[in-house]
Amino acid sequence: MDSFDPDSPAEGNNLFGLPHSADEARIRVLPVPWQGTVSFGKGTAQGPAAVQAASKQVDLHHPHYGDLIWQAGLSMERPDDRFQGAWSVPRGERDPTQINPISEAIDEMVTAWVSDCFDSKKIPALLGGEHSIAFGGLSAALTRQPKLGVLHIDAHADLRCAYEGFHRSHASVFYNLLQQAPGTFRLIQVGLRDLGSKERDIIQSDARIRSFFDIDLAHAWSEGVPWSEQIQRILAPLPEHVWISFDVDGLDPQLCPGTGTPVPGGLNWHQATLLLQTLAGSGRKIIGFDLCEVGASAWDGNVGARLLYELAGAALHQSD
Repeated sequence: MDSFDPDSPAEGNNLFGLPHSADEARIRVLPVPWQGTVSFGKGTAQGPAAVQAASKQVDLHHPHYGDLIWQAGLSMERPDDRFQGAWSVPRGERDPTQINPISEAIDEMVTAWVSDCFDSKKIPALLGGEHSIAFGGLSAALTRQPKLGVLHIDAHADLRCAYEGFHRSHASVFYNLLQQAPGTFRLIQVGLRDLGSKERDIIQSDARIRSFFDIDLAHAWSEGVPWSEQIQRILAPLPEHVWISFDVDGLDPQLCPGTGTPVPGGLNWHQATLLLQTLAGSGRKIIGFDLCEVGASAWDGNVGARLLYELAGAALHQSD
């Protein structure tokens, strides 16, 4: 570390060209390149590789966090070798009887890995892959913090039950999590603009959920409500300990055209990053995060890498 120059061209295979090992880095990043239940576009299995490649173009001095991120360090780890044959399901092969057992095994692997991060006093970060890979991390976090709050940025509510026969579908992440979450759990959703009627029924009937729909945020903006004020409303229900679950299709699709299920509308770059930075400065502790549905193109990887750096800064700002 003494010889590392953050202003030099990135070298090596680690994220952002950083020199940290898994033991040295404050944030451990696990790529989970799984897209077994995707229901529209493919390519998110290549998301982690696209982010890793693009990360070497990110300047390490952050305009808000300064040198905090690179000094604390991120370490990219290998996905579990047991699942190397499962990451890329052949096109058209979407048999739930084959996919469901793999999804369950991946969830178990992710849960164990995130739990190990907590035991090692590290901040876990999951890099998808489809959004279903977040479930194992969320489950581990909920076990440690029954009063957990999740800031969920997404175009979709992900509250569908066993969508298309997949029990661990990318569209079912929070439906599944709510089945095991206590009454103290809080789910705060931001940017929703594409959901089913049953999902809306769940949102309206479950006091643990607060959803901020994209159209409502846009209406408030058009009526002169500052984004800073809207952010305060969004963050108000969150408890002390927070996990951030960020599906990139929560952004304007100009920023993520290669994501699996893009939807018009969404947060622009400054809205998203100001939301994260305000959360970081709110006194809450971000105990982990996931970034999912990044596409395979160089542009998607570029945005994904910079978003990963923003998430890392937010998590590190209030870390021990």
